Amino acid sequence: MAHGHGPGRCRCCGEEAAERGAAWGLYLRIDRQRLQCLNERREGSGATVFRPWEERGDRSQFVESDDDEELLFNIPFTGSVKLKGVIVMGEDDGTHPAEMRLFRNIPHMSFDDTAKEAEQTFSLSRDPSGELEYPTKIARFSNVYHLSMHFPKNFGAETTKIFYIGLKGEWTEAHRHEVTICNYEASANPADHKLEQITPQTHFIS
Repeated sequence: MAHGHGPGRCRCCGEEAAERGAAWGLYLRIDRQRLQCLNERREGSGATVFRPWEERGDRSQFVESDDDEELLFNIPFTGSVKLKGVIVMGEDDGTHPAEMRLFRNIPHMSFDDTAKEAEQTFSLSRDPSGELEYPTKIARFSNVYHLSMHFPKNFGAETTKIFYIGLKGEWTEAHRHEVTICNYEASANPADHKLEQITPQTHFIS
């Protein structure tokens, strides 16, 4: 049914915005204590670009590269992630990144490591409003516990500036198998050890 938009926001539009914001909620699943941004001009500024979708327009929070135009993010998650899409928001000028390369499950990547072939590479368009979504090849990003994002170049400026990075997908809590094994060993059945003593004798029966 058609509806008009008065001076205030209609409820349906508000609900759509809330749903879209929730879809970009993987920033909540980042292990921020171990998050790294290499070549950031101001220490800690790289972490500020991972924030709620509704706050992407806050231009007081951004990361700018230091020595050249390259930036490299090492993003550990608190569980397993299925990454479905990425948003990269910058200025409508030469500082906006022009290319994005994604790597999965290579902790502590350095710029030397970026010589490897990326899981997926994107040519970026200038997006000053944070509306362009780049869909990932989900089959390649279905079990991600660490994501590296390499921005090797921009649109011609000396430095690169990013205001917001959105990550869309699903998160699953990590399973701690080692804890289960330790508990099993701690409550081992004494009968198991008796069987182990008898087992070598079976080699003589054949």
